[in-house]
Formats: sequence, C-alpha cells, structure tokens
Amino acid sequence: MAPEVQSILAAARKRGGGGDRVAVNARSLSAAFQRAEADGRVPVVAEIKPTSPTADGERTDDPVELAEAMVAGGAAALSVLTEPDHFGGSAGTLEAVREAVDVPVLRKDFVLHEAQLDVVEADVILLIVRFLDEDGTDDLADLLAAARGRGFQVLVEAHTAEAVERAVDAGAAFVGVNNRDLAKLAVDLDTFPEAATAAPEAVTLIAESGIGSPDDVRRMREAGADALLVGSAIMDHGGDSDVTENTRRLTTATETQT
Repeated sequence: MAPEVQSILAAARKRGGGGDRVAVNARSLSAAFQRAEADGRVPVVAEIKPTSPTADGERTDDPVELAEAMVAGGAAALSVLTEPDHFGGSAGTLEAVREAVDVPVLRKDFVLHEAQLDVVEADVILLIVRFLDEDGTDDLADLLAAARGRGFQVLVEAHTAEAVERAVDAGAAFVGVNNRDLAKLAVDLDTFPEAATAAPEAVTLIAESGIGSPDDVRRMREAGADALLVGSAIMDHGGDSDVTENTRRLTTATETQT
C-alpha cells in the first residue's frame, strides 16, 4: 500500500467520534439524481477538496463559495472532505456548506468505527470496502446499518468486481466504483466498466476518480454509471479556473459525441 495511504489510515485510526449520537434528516440522493436527469443534466457529485496526496496544488477559496459555484454549474449533489491531515477538510466546512445549499451533501472521510459516524450531520456518508472487515475495523454490514440508524444514506465504495459484490451483500443501495487503486493511487478508467458488471440493476452506481472531460463522462455513462463523483477536474488544484464552468462542462456532457 502506498505510504500516503498508510499515513491516511494511521491518522484515521487515531481519530475518535464527535461525542453525541448524530441524527440526520437526510436530503434524498436518489431524488437529486432524478431531478438532474429530468433537467437534462448528467448527475454529478462535485467534490470540495482543498488538496490531496495526488493533487498538484491547493485551492484556498471559501468552501461555501465553491459549493454555490458547483451548484450553479448543475451539480446534483456535493461531496465535502472532512479528513483534516491529508485533504485539508473539516467537519466545520461540511456544516457550513450543507447550511448554504439545498442539495445532498456527502461526508467524504475514512470511517473505520461506528463512533466516527458521530462527527457531523451529512446527507450521505462514505464507507470504503477495502478498509473495513479487517482487524481493528468494524464490519461493513454492521457499520452500514449503524449509519442508516442515524439517518444517513450510505455510499459504499469499491474498486473491483469482488468488492462490489461485498458491498451489495452488505446491503448497499449506492455503490461507488473508484477508478483509483487506493493501494497504489494509480487511476485506470477501465476499472469502472469492469467492476460495474457485478452490480445488480437495482443498485445506483457512481463512477469515481479520473473523470476529467466530457468524453470521460460519456464513457462512464455508457458503461452504466448512474452518476459521477468528480473532484480534481472541478477544483483545478493549483489553478484558478471557473469552478462553475468546470462543473457545467461535465453536467452538460451528452451521451453521444455531438
């Protein structure tokens, strides 16, 4: 496993929960995706990520302004990093963003134990198959049930067909297929088409990572993606491009080349 990932997980194991049990009245992710489709937009979950181990730089823009710009560009939902040590995120950022917008907000973090659910209210929470069901972590199915018990919708992230099957067996309704191999931090856009075949039709599939152009959007959609999660191509780390336009060029990508 890449040293950066080992460092991320070591920090995640040390982080506790926020204290009192969280109870969420979540905004529907399915409904948000349906609204986007009805409006002729590609359902995109745009990610507020100040930096990352794979980013070329950092954006220091006000996260609320970024969130509003992404929604203006047609984002169906938002993802907010709350991991502080490697991604520059915080629970406070998510709280401020969720208060400012009316779309569902995903909490993006490395949740390994039930207590780590009780940090901040979000509409959706991320669980990563690869890092659960191992020594020192909670069981995926148990953690998924605990998250739902608090009102969260749950995005279960996989990287392989086998991991997709584990997510489905645990009861996942939303499955993200990450084109980035978290062991090596390498991106391969063939990952989603190969892993997505393991998901039943009833599951909502979200393609994650490496999606940077309208052509990439079309490729993932043609392979069965119901929605896309995009961070770096919208944030433009190290640059100052228009986040609204970066979002719009992906949400308006048609299914076939025009």
